[in-house]
Amino acid sequence: MRRGEVEEYLREQIPLSAGMDISVVEASPDGVTIEAPLDPNVNHRSTAFGGSVAALAILAGWTLVHLRLRAEGLVTYTVIQSSAAHFDAPVSGPFRAVTEPVDDHAWEKFTRAITRHNKGRIGISVRVMSDGHAVASFTGAYVAIAGHKSAGDE
Repeated sequence: MRRGEVEEYLREQIPLSAGMDISVVEASPDGVTIEAPLDPNVNHRSTAFGGSVAALAILAGWTLVHLRLRAEGLVTYTVIQSSAAHFDAPVSGPFRAVTEPVDDHAWEKFTRAITRHNKGRIGISVRVMSDGHAVASFTGAYVAIAGHKSAGDE
């Protein structure tokens, strides 16, 4: 999927993406970067709402898992199982979620579990940046169940 296709997919299949006015900066099986402007994500202090920051990180991690599984020909239904976000600084402008590289051994274990047991779990880390500075860190556990297509997948 090209960057524009990924953005369209996310906006259609995950309506919160459209409400946050996300834009996909990079989308490949090797890394995902998704950006959001401040205005639709602002809180009462004129900074980004923490829920929006966490949601953008969850979305970036989910997109990475989704694209990488698709690239390997694995048809799955992927969901977030658990997550943790740590907020380091207020966000007063546009912010972007950047996925960290996935450990090859962890990915192989994940895909092996999917093919053998029809379900696997993997941890994904994401940095949230604004104005060139790290403003939050995120870790999430994603579960993929084999044989289930996501809505909108062909």
